[in-house]
Amino acid sequence: MRSGLLHWNYESSRSAAVTDHTFAAGMIFIIANPAAGRGKAFRVLREVESARPNERASRLLTTQAAGDEARLTQEALRNGAETIVVVGGDGTCSKVAQEILRAGSQCELALVPCGTGNDFAKTLGIAGATASEIFRLVARRTSSRIDVGRADGRYFINSCGFGFDASVLEATQKVRFLRGDALYIYSALAQLFSYRALDVTIDGALRGKGKNLLMAVASNGRSLGGAFRIAPTASVTDGKLDFCLISDTSVIGRVRTFAGALRGTHLDLPGVTSIKAESMSITFAASPAIEMDGELQRASSRTVRIECVPGALTVVAGPGARL
Repeated sequence: MRSGLLHWNYESSRSAAVTDHTFAAGMIFIIANPAAGRGKAFRVLREVESARPNERASRLLTTQAAGDEARLTQEALRNGAETIVVVGGDGTCSKVAQEILRAGSQCELALVPCGTGNDFAKTLGIAGATASEIFRLVARRTSSRIDVGRADGRYFINSCGFGFDASVLEATQKVRFLRGDALYIYSALAQLFSYRALDVTIDGALRGKGKNLLMAVASNGRSLGGAFRIAPTASVTDGKLDFCLISDTSVIGRVRTFAGALRGTHLDLPGVTSIKAESMSITFAASPAIEMDGELQRASSRTVRIECVPGALTVVAGPGARL
C-alpha cells in the first residue's frame, strides 16, 4: 500500500537510493514503508530514528513507490548489509525477503511490526515489540534459520492462499474505516455468505480433495489475516508447509468453520482437511488470484506448484519464540 501524501523528511532518508560506498562492515540497513498499516509505520518512524544505531552503523531508507523494496534491498546487499530491519507489515517484509532469497544472501532479516495483520511477526514472537526492543535483539546477534515457501516462481514467508482467502484480501482493499484484525474479520464476514466454491485438481498427498472447495491455504506460519489461526500446528523449522483445504458447506457450516478458524479449532470440523507436506500442485479452471503474504497477485498459469524451501532465510526472532 502506498500513499503519495506521505512524506518523510529525516536527514538520513532524503534519498531513497544508496549513493555512497563508505559503509562499515556489519552495517544495518533499515527499510521502511511509511504507508504500511494504513500509516502506522509512518508514526513509528520517529521511534525507529531514536532507537537505531548511529549513522556510522546504520542507514535508514524509505520506500516512495511500488517496487522500492526490491531496489533498496538489492542496493543494501550490494553494500554489504549483514542485517536488514524492515519497518512495515507482512507485504513489505515479504518483498525484502524475496530479494535476500533470490540473491542467496546470508543477510539477517529483522522486523519492526507495523502492518495490518502482522502474521509473520506473530510467528517470530515479536508482534507487540517496539523498535527499541527489536534493535536490542539485533544487537545480541542471535538469529535463526527458517523455512520459506515458494509458489508461482515467488517466495513467501507466511502464507499462500486461494479461493475465499484471496477474495477476502481483495475485499479489505475496499474498506477504509477499519484497521488491524477487525478489518479482516469484517471483510471475511461480508464474503462468508456470497462467495462461490470452486473445483480444482490437486496432485500430491491431497489428490482427489479439490471438489467444491471454499479455500486452500499453504501455511509456513500459524496465523492468517491477523485474527485467524489457520495452521495452529505449523512450524517454520520443520521442512514442511501446512496445507489446509476447506470444502464448502451450508451457511451454518461456513459460520462454524469461520469461528473455529479464529480459535484454531477448525481442523477437526467436517469438510476441513489438513496435512503437512513438502510440496503440492493445484490446477484451476483459469489462472487464479493468489494471496501471498497479505498481497494479492494473479498466477502466471492455471497450475500452481507450492513447495517448502527448508532453512532458506535467517531471521531475528523474539526470545522463546515457538518457531
